[in-house]
Amino acid sequence: MRKVFALLTIFAVLACDKKQDRSPTASTDNLKRSNERTETKQESFSTEVALKKTNDEILQALKVNFYDVFAKYIHPQKGIRFSMYAFVNKTEDKHFSRADFEKYYPTKTIFTWGSRDGSGEIYKATIDQYMKNWVFKKDFTKSEYAYNKFLGNGNSLNNLKEIYPSTNFTENYISGSEKSSGMDWNALRFVFEEFEGKYYLVAVINDEWTI
Repeated sequence: MRKVFALLTIFAVLACDKKQDRSPTASTDNLKRSNERTETKQESFSTEVALKKTNDEILQALKVNFYDVFAKYIHPQKGIRFSMYAFVNKTEDKHFSRADFEKYYPTKTIFTWGSRDGSGEIYKATIDQYMKNWVFKKDFTKSEYAYNKFLGNGNSLNNLKEIYPSTNFTENYISGSEKSSGMDWNALRFVFEEFEGKYYLVAVINDEWTI
């Protein structure tokens, strides 16, 4: 009799465990992505503090290739321009509205982004390729940060302040190596404009030593 009672107890425990195993797991749709854009109004902070926070959020989104998150920072009306080098060329640099960026970043559509320094070769790539291989060519989450100041200074004409005179910008700078006499430095700049109490990207500018 005792043996029968013991067996019944074991079966009851196992049945309970199986019932618990069948409980539904949490849906990823209900989990907030850690680097989604925060919706805090920028006037809650000083401009400098707000842009440092926004700058870091954008870098995190780029690092993990969350281009849907990155798109939330694009200016809703003016869109965004990508410049391969410090010199901003309004006629050649690639420009997207937010809607077009969101439409094309998952696709294999090839775009012309500009021309390579030195060779003059036309640079063509998908949005995904350009973001990974050019914009975020180095891990800028580990870079030196500056607000409205240039840390990287090369021999390429830097006309950011002329093209975007009434804006604020951030720079993420990685110094060059001793092996290359410091000439292999890289900088990634974000240019912001305010819209309805928040700062949005109007330009992403890469910079490096040019020939």
